[in-house]
Amino acid sequence: MLVQFTTWDIVRNLLDAAKWTLALSLIAFVLGGLVGLAILFARISKHRALQAATKAYIEVFQGTPLLMQLFIVFFGLSLAGIDVSPWLAAAAGLTLFTSAYLAEIWRGCVDAVPKGQWEASATLALSYTQQMRHVILPQALRIAIAPTVGFSVQVVKGTAVTSIIGFTELTKTGSMLANATFEPFVVFGLVAAGYFALCYPLSLYAKRLERKFHVAR
Repeated sequence: MLVQFTTWDIVRNLLDAAKWTLALSLIAFVLGGLVGLAILFARISKHRALQAATKAYIEVFQGTPLLMQLFIVFFGLSLAGIDVSPWLAAAAGLTLFTSAYLAEIWRGCVDAVPKGQWEASATLALSYTQQMRHVILPQALRIAIAPTVGFSVQVVKGTAVTSIIGFTELTKTGSMLANATFEPFVVFGLVAAGYFALCYPLSLYAKRLERKFHVAR
């Protein structure tokens, strides 16, 4: 029996799928931020072993496609006898991907703090931890806000790749609707509009923050 879909039916299903796209983006960004923060501290520590390990971690996740990372998480754990749902695999894969990029973004922001700030805080007999807490990180945070918000756009768009492992988000729902309605142009046009509606405000906000903090310097 052929099911007829109206334009509203398509929009309604895509709006419901957009909720999962947004939820996955938020989870990946928050958890990725927490993991990325831990990687950052290890990356800028004075322990060479930690520096080398976190550098390798960042290079692996930045140097390999997100799709391959999701495949390894989803199919690799399944081969190891661990039952992983598409939702869990998508969240874990995106969290690892996000953490690597955020850690490197934030490391760059720490490096952007003028060397004179390190020297000035050292003359006050502050320990390394005190330097980071009271002098360096507050300044790095100000620099990091705009690129961090900007990267959130990449996280939202990255959720589209999770459709390959069966996670039903905006792109996956669009593919199923296109197959059911035989109207791929309409369906994927609406999918593109959905991603634009999610990403464009973040892009504008990132540009606004960048101008604001650049002027404030």
